[in-house]
Amino acid sequence: MKGIALTTVVLCGLLFSLPTLAQEKQEKEVQDMSDPTAVYTQVGIGATNKGLNLKIGSSYDTGNPDTMAMNVFEFKGFWGDSLGWDDDDDVKDSGVDTFRVRNFSLNLTNGRGQQVDLTFNRDDSHLADENGNLSYAIIQALPKIWRLNFYPLIGAGMEFGNNVIEDDGSIDSGYSIQGFNGLVGTYIKLEITEKAWINYNPFYLATISGSDNYLDNAYGLGNDEILTHEFALNYQITQIFNVRYFANWSEYTDFDDGDHRIEVNYQL
Repeated sequence: MKGIALTTVVLCGLLFSLPTLAQEKQEKEVQDMSDPTAVYTQVGIGATNKGLNLKIGSSYDTGNPDTMAMNVFEFKGFWGDSLGWDDDDDVKDSGVDTFRVRNFSLNLTNGRGQQVDLTFNRDDSHLADENGNLSYAIIQALPKIWRLNFYPLIGAGMEFGNNVIEDDGSIDSGYSIQGFNGLVGTYIKLEITEKAWINYNPFYLATISGSDNYLDNAYGLGNDEILTHEFALNYQITQIFNVRYFANWSEYTDFDDGDHRIEVNYQL
C-alpha cells in the first residue's frame, strides 16, 4: 500500500505540473514514443520500489541526413530510503544507486540502430563493492506483422568493478576488469490501440571470458548465464506525453521480487 500511495502522489503531481505543449508541436517533429528505436529529446521520471528514477535524453545532429542520434542519461534509485518500498536490506540510502549513459544512433534507410551503453551500480555484490558494464549492441527494426513489431538485438559487454574479489578470495584494490559477456534478445511491441501497447522484452546473457570467479558466478552464485524478462504496459496521453508501467525479473528472481516502476515520459 505504501508503494501504491507514493506512486499515485508522484504521478498526480507530474500530470498537473508538466506543461501541455502538444498543440505547439508540428506533426513532422513528433517521434513515435512506442518505438524503441525512436530518437528524440526527452525527459522522464519514474517511481519505483527502490526510489525515484530520472531520465534525460538529448538528440543531436549527426551531419548525415540518413541518420539520427541521441544521448540518454539515467539516474536510478535516489531517495530510496524514504520513497522506495523494498525491504531495508535492498534500499540502502537516499543517494543514486545506478548511473546509466547511452549513446544511440539510427540509420533511417534500413532501420538499424547501434548503441554504446555504460551502466555503473554503486551497490555491492558477491563480485565487487561496485559494479559496471560497458557494452556495444546492434538493434534491427523488422517489418510489422499484424499488430506485432520485433526489434532483435545482439551485443557484447565488458564487466568491471571496484575492489573485485579474485579467484583466490583476495581483493584487487581499485577498479579492474572482471570479464566479458554476450547478449542476445529482442524488444517486442503489441499494439492494442493507437494509444495503448504492450511490450515484452526477453534477453539472454552469458559469460564469454574473464576470471574464474566471474565466469562461474556473474549472475549469482553458480550462474554463468541468465534469461531476463521485461514487461511493460503503456498509454500515450498525447503525442508527446506517455505513462508506462514496467516489471523486470529473471529466471533467478520471481516476478514479485523483481523491479517495478511507473514512469512518465515527455518528448521535448
